[in-house]
Amino acid sequence: MYSQIASNKRRTVLMMFVFLLFIAGLAWVFGGYLGNTNDAYIILVAGVLYAIISYFAASRTALAVNGAKEITKKDNPRLWRIIENLSITDGLPMPRVFIIDDPAPNAFATGRKPEASAVCATSGLLEIMNDNELTGVFAHELGHVKNYDIRVSMVAFALVAVVALLSDVIIRFTWFGVGSRERDNEGQAGQIFLIVGIIAAILAPIVATLIQLAVSRQREYLADATGALTTRYPEGLISALQKIEKTGSALQRQNSATAHFFFANPLKGHSLLNLFSTHPPIEDRIARLQNSETHV
Repeated sequence: MYSQIASNKRRTVLMMFVFLLFIAGLAWVFGGYLGNTNDAYIILVAGVLYAIISYFAASRTALAVNGAKEITKKDNPRLWRIIENLSITDGLPMPRVFIIDDPAPNAFATGRKPEASAVCATSGLLEIMNDNELTGVFAHELGHVKNYDIRVSMVAFALVAVVALLSDVIIRFTWFGVGSRERDNEGQAGQIFLIVGIIAAILAPIVATLIQLAVSRQREYLADATGALTTRYPEGLISALQKIEKTGSALQRQNSATAHFFFANPLKGHSLLNLFSTHPPIEDRIARLQNSETHV
């Protein structure tokens, strides 16, 4: 299990490095397209500022748009006790606890740091899970908190925002003919940058989103491994995943912007699941847990 955790972290770092190289290449194309790299830097700064604002608002937004209601210990002693015990085991502050009134079994955690974290369960999850399974689910969710996955997700989101801004500006400049005089003066080289710039503007958001989704899937594997290591009982998490695989995890209230927060994919009717999902297939998560070396 330790080797699996290390491998997931290495893959995340590698993907983020590739992401940065990709943005650097897009910025270079953008600069060549306009003949002025300063404009690319301005867009990069704007993207980062936008992401910072979103980062600080992400937790409140995730709770609000999904209809999460905060509870106290007396409202649900069973859930509170499980989360409290896991927090002590992980050495984390007790998070705020929320419940979503939804029959689909699911959960999520949020918070840019452990001191400002929150965990949330659906009513459906509490209904069908026994204590071992519920412990496995929230060991996974607190694994996200422990691994600072919200920060990683928001960095990935920031990079996607930058790519989207660069691509949008290229398309708009092409539409309004900005830089056409410079390209005419530069001849064939300018025309090549025009073609490359348009292609990059179309494909870049798709590529950036795929990298972001790949990062999200690796963090899910990492949280699974972290949760199993916390409980020393991966069978509880495996059983919970098997139940969710049978019943489905799609919520009644659909929100794609917060889908990556959840324990299992909360969205309905998704095609090309493995490619465009924030979550790896449940059968793959089960297989990794079953093949792990920590079955204490």
